[in-house]
Amino acid sequence: MSIFGKLFGENEAPKQSSLWKIIASEKDLNEAVENSYHQKTVIFKHSTSCFISKTVLKNFEKEIEDIDQKISFYYLDLLAHRSVSNKIAEDFGIRHESPQLIVLEDGKAINNASHQDISISQII
Repeated sequence: MSIFGKLFGENEAPKQSSLWKIIASEKDLNEAVENSYHQKTVIFKHSTSCFISKTVLKNFEKEIEDIDQKISFYYLDLLAHRSVSNKIAEDFGIRHESPQLIVLEDGKAINNASHQDISISQII
């Protein structure tokens, strides 16, 4: 990895891979939406080339380490899967931003936040 990659998080996946379910296709997105009918579901849209997105992701992961609620967490690398990111914006009527957190319940977006507004308080 280049020095810029180290600084800006080039191709960096989320730290807690056991926590995150990866969205890499519309099928994965449909699974996340279906899951939201059974428990609260969170989608984190992350830009792997953005230092701010990398920082927000790390801070968010620290916040949710000890969460005791039944919540499913999904991660979308929006640079690798931009069409899925666009579909999320279209399906839920939420303007695309990065990083972005979208909370789903019963197939609907009930909350969303971007940049430094992303926190556990958006979920609970």
